[in-house]
Amino acid sequence: MKSVAIIGAGITGLTAAFYLQRRGIPVAVYEAGGRAGGVIQSLRRDGFLAECGPNTLLETSPKIAQLIVDTGLTTRRLDTDPRAETRYVVRGRRPVAMPASQLGIFTSELLSARAKFALVREPFVRARRDGVEESIAEFVTRRLNREFLERMVDALVAGIYAGDPHKLSVRHAFPRLQALEEKHGSLIRGQIAGARERKKTGEVARDRAPKLSFDDGLEVLPATLARQLGETLRLKTAVSGLASLPGGGWRVSSPGGNDDYAAVIYCGTAHQLPGLKVEGPTPVDMALFGEIRYPPVASVVLGFRREDVAHPCDGFGMLIPRLEGFRILGTIFSSALFPNRAPAGHLLLTSYAGGERSPELAAKSPEELVEIVCTDLRELLGVRAKPVFQNVALYPRAIPQYNVGYGKFKARWDEIEARSPGLFFAGHFREGVSLSDSIVSGFNITERVGKFLA
Repeated sequence: MKSVAIIGAGITGLTAAFYLQRRGIPVAVYEAGGRAGGVIQSLRRDGFLAECGPNTLLETSPKIAQLIVDTGLTTRRLDTDPRAETRYVVRGRRPVAMPASQLGIFTSELLSARAKFALVREPFVRARRDGVEESIAEFVTRRLNREFLERMVDALVAGIYAGDPHKLSVRHAFPRLQALEEKHGSLIRGQIAGARERKKTGEVARDRAPKLSFDDGLEVLPATLARQLGETLRLKTAVSGLASLPGGGWRVSSPGGNDDYAAVIYCGTAHQLPGLKVEGPTPVDMALFGEIRYPPVASVVLGFRREDVAHPCDGFGMLIPRLEGFRILGTIFSSALFPNRAPAGHLLLTSYAGGERSPELAAKSPEELVEIVCTDLRELLGVRAKPVFQNVALYPRAIPQYNVGYGKFKARWDEIEARSPGLFFAGHFREGVSLSDSIVSGFNITERVGKFLA
């Protein structure tokens, strides 16, 4: 039976390996680090459960639920508390609840009358069809107005990409938005039609997708996958090079020696690609991928006594537009989402700092980052005392930025795959940066590799 090498034991690589094995295809997963799961890491200490990376998994595709069933984790799944659906956006230096319905935006204090009128006229704004690639900022300002960009979209972009809407490409970072304009001529008309289409496919819009985790945190999922993969998972084994074989297939070089495979799937990070030596049927130059921007992001998880926080912290969390002047990008009300995230009488808050907005924060010490977050939370949530729990995780290169021009990277991956049969690329750098995107990417690459081997 032909075997497959997978480079990277993040959630994409683990998902691909799991489903290839279920097809009866032998795999070997190479991971340079000492643990599987990538940025997914759950820490339980002093009665608190902190997520060092992602906090929730969005069930945007039936494939997410399928993975949970196939790994036997159905009984360990936790859905968010229905009472924690409220999302806040900061306006006037305080969190303001987002309306529960789309029509509710017209009575909300989040937007001015001018911005609300922009929503009303959006279906009548002429669609742009000249093929010019726009940034998120250009797209939103053209179809709505600048206030909508600065008050709503800037906060959303910070929450998803830790990015800059003036740099991010609407075509690549939010492809569904551009597709709505191209197909329906309007975002609002497209949303109505898109709801019908998603009902047929089982896909769910991100803002309506169920949010979930597991009884011991998100790390339950990669840990379960790693356990089921067994000895096929090779930790602390960095791949130094790939070489195509004369009769087809690839030779993988690592500290453990050279091994031959019918196919190779790269599921690492894009910024590591320039350091991977690839000798393909034609020359393979990975230098271009070094241009992909990965800004630093710090996750700061703090636990407080309930009586020391004035705000009820009763929703999903809050997003913060740049113009409000705070240093954090946003905060998730972690203990409101799932049970057993904090001891009785306490709450747990997960805040993020850095990104394209303040990359200099990456140079701060954990103590400095905690003080920065506490300073902002004092004003925003009425925090009145020091935290009784804290955990800081810094990611020097956190999230790939799908900036304007990102299409050249996607075209390059397509070109390399076409010229190097049996070499594949999958992961957050290619098909979306969310946790659910990465899982679906693992599913999709399994299908492609299965057809290639057949």
